[in-house]
Amino acid sequence: MANYYTDHPEIGFHLNHPEMKRVVDLREKNYEDKDKFDYAPVDFEDAIENYKRVLEITGDVAANVIEPNSESVDLEGPHLENGRMIYASKTVENIDATRKAGLWGVSMPRRYGGLNLPNAVFSMLSEVISAADAGFQNIWSLQSCIDTLYEFGSEEQRQQFIPRVCKGEMMSMDLTEPDAGSDLQRVMLKATRDEENDCWRLNGVKRFITNGDSDIHLVLARSEEGTKDGRGLSMFIYDKRDGGVDVRHIEHKLGIHGSPTCELTYKNAKAQLCGSTRLGLIKYVMALMNGARLGIAAQSVGLSQEAYNEALAYANDRQQFGQKIIEFPAVYDMLSRMKAKLDAGRSMLYQTARYVDIYKCLEDIQRDRALTAEEKQELKKYMRLADTLTPVAKGMNSEYANQNAYDAVSVHGGSGFIMEYKSQRLMRDARIFSIYEGTTQLQVVAAIRYITNGTYLGIMQEMLERPVAEELRPLHHRVETMVKLYEQSVNYVKEADNQEVQDFLARRLYDMTAEILMSLLILDDATRAPELFTKSANVYVRMAEENVIGKSTYVKQFIAEDLPAFRAE
Repeated sequence: MANYYTDHPEIGFHLNHPEMKRVVDLREKNYEDKDKFDYAPVDFEDAIENYKRVLEITGDVAANVIEPNSESVDLEGPHLENGRMIYASKTVENIDATRKAGLWGVSMPRRYGGLNLPNAVFSMLSEVISAADAGFQNIWSLQSCIDTLYEFGSEEQRQQFIPRVCKGEMMSMDLTEPDAGSDLQRVMLKATRDEENDCWRLNGVKRFITNGDSDIHLVLARSEEGTKDGRGLSMFIYDKRDGGVDVRHIEHKLGIHGSPTCELTYKNAKAQLCGSTRLGLIKYVMALMNGARLGIAAQSVGLSQEAYNEALAYANDRQQFGQKIIEFPAVYDMLSRMKAKLDAGRSMLYQTARYVDIYKCLEDIQRDRALTAEEKQELKKYMRLADTLTPVAKGMNSEYANQNAYDAVSVHGGSGFIMEYKSQRLMRDARIFSIYEGTTQLQVVAAIRYITNGTYLGIMQEMLERPVAEELRPLHHRVETMVKLYEQSVNYVKEADNQEVQDFLARRLYDMTAEILMSLLILDDATRAPELFTKSANVYVRMAEENVIGKSTYVKQFIAEDLPAFRAE
């Protein structure tokens, strides 16, 4: 029987990464739950075995329930009845199956009914579910909104809402509005204090809200009358049980049809303040969005895996001119690049997730006791690393998902354009990944300061010091040359001292950054598991070299006087 976890040993490789020891020890706080909960691990090895069991259960549900339902969900989609969103019938089956499997609230502490899983493991679950149906992954993974409530809400709010999510109630984050997409400072949904009933009231419209008719909403609203920027925004918790919010419209989308995207009307809806006023955008949404961006990276890797699986299976089966098409160089070149992007992107995803885990765990520990001087330094280091790598993990994996889905259609030829084949759905589903939760262009904006201040270069130089297998040394030398070209390109842009030139060339610097970092990561992986990653290391480093040389040449020959030729008429 198929299993989307055990069928892909590359995921298990990352579960057993050496850095997971620190992640798990911090997450389990010296395994203090072992005396309180009979399902809590007693040591690191026990914890890893627990994670494997959860992953195997998820892999089984993904392969044998969610994936078989995916085509029906794509065709039916959600619909609107009397101001309420109704899921596709097979989506209801998926939700029921994941609830029975205990796959809700999995990141929450056990005292609230959760499984206390690290972010890295949650990302693995997201990848597995996305491979089965990226649209359903949206619904399921929004449970991670509870992390923000746990982090910034009161203990009373934790007790009220977290156990409900652990039992399978769903969440959404209600941020965007008709006039506030990427520019969330323009949010105008109004929050007013109702002193008589000791609550807040929300009025206005939210648009493009994924899973918008959920049970529990985190809502960005303007609490400070007369303000027009992010300093007047606060975060609120809306409970569907209290009423006051209707679904006005469900968007008809190109892809991810099973994931309802709703327009909501708030009419004097009762809500609770989460955290403090005026910090909604500048603190709480930033935390929420960083988690969501890592979730999209995992979603992207899952779909990339499925696109590769579909293309590989078709290429092995389809014959033309008396031989299987996988034997044609043009086809196996395409497939090898798909696999290399998948493996390198996955490595970036889990490296980032481990960094997030370490600093988030230390922040959680800090709520109970003062950190030691060493722990404070560790917190600072990994917070910066997570902030640095998150825009790369989200941006590049979402782009790779689009490329792999496109190539899967190409491998299928004319059949890929036929609706009966899954590859067309994967291509439609993937297109949104590089748009929502911050477009790739916004990921470039998030990354550029770390490019120009030398943070990424420092990471590269540190990674170059890591040992690699002897047979990989020639590839390592190629990466060393790429790093030199990269440094020259960054210096050229800085020396130009022209903001418009920097903005124009930023995407090329970002791509070079990502491709070099992922080259180094895949070399690490191939050194530790040559049977899994040597082929991908060979392909990816050469592909990165091709791109870095070209982009470096472009950057170093660009001058400010060239800009008018590129401006729109």
